[in-house]
Amino acid sequence: MNSPRSLTAAGAEGLDAIRDDPTRAVLGFDFDGTLAPIVADPASARAHPDAAPALARLAPLVGSLLIVTGRPAAVAVEYGGFEGIDGLVVLGQYGLERWESGTLTVPEPPPGVAEARAKLPGVLAAAGAPPETFVEDKGQALAVHTRRCAEPQVALDRLRGILAALAERTGLSVEPGRFVLELRPPGMDKGKSLRSFIDDRGTRPSAVLFAGDDLGDLAAFDAVDALRAEGVPGVLVCSGSTEVTALAGRADLVVDGPAGVVALLGSLADSLS
Repeated sequence: MNSPRSLTAAGAEGLDAIRDDPTRAVLGFDFDGTLAPIVADPASARAHPDAAPALARLAPLVGSLLIVTGRPAAVAVEYGGFEGIDGLVVLGQYGLERWESGTLTVPEPPPGVAEARAKLPGVLAAAGAPPETFVEDKGQALAVHTRRCAEPQVALDRLRGILAALAERTGLSVEPGRFVLELRPPGMDKGKSLRSFIDDRGTRPSAVLFAGDDLGDLAAFDAVDALRAEGVPGVLVCSGSTEVTALAGRADLVVDGPAGVVALLGSLADSLS
């Protein structure tokens, strides 16, 4: 497979920097919609069958291989089949949790999560949420999904205001996504998580790549852009879909969903081997 080329000059520079000095490069990826196809039931999500083998090929070739996801870290590891990949770090719940070398670090959730959990059924009923609306309890956060509804965007828009009010009362923030609104602790996003990970390494990376598909990944794109302004080459990859287009406008390279991301991983591994 040929080495991937970017659609922008900045992205091409980033890819070249990864190939020139891979042992100091940081490669980060979202999970759902990027390494795993989006499905109606989040519990049924699994990584693309070639994702784990491709990540395992890349892990010994690059400085750091990172997954930054809104899912609990342990769930992403299980659903991805990532347990045996040496060197892979998974930052779950937007960076609140960390899995590395089989060790999981999970903080206690703030009290607002328990309060929101108790009030959420009544809030959804009062808002007239369609019966197909369902809540995914992540422990550290609560995600309200409307994907199964007959009109998922209409249902999401109906719930947006009342969930924002609940979040404000419980000290949480609302993270929008692909037919989902997530109530979670404030103060952490994928951009801050990515930047903290890089800063904690203690060495300046040769390049940074981040691949995502949803609105929550825009903060990671912002972090890569900030690093570019500091002289670190970067690559922004969009796992394209018809549901979210905001990332495609920002990306250096748009690929065809998780299959395209996996192809990119394989191409990178080929160029570094």
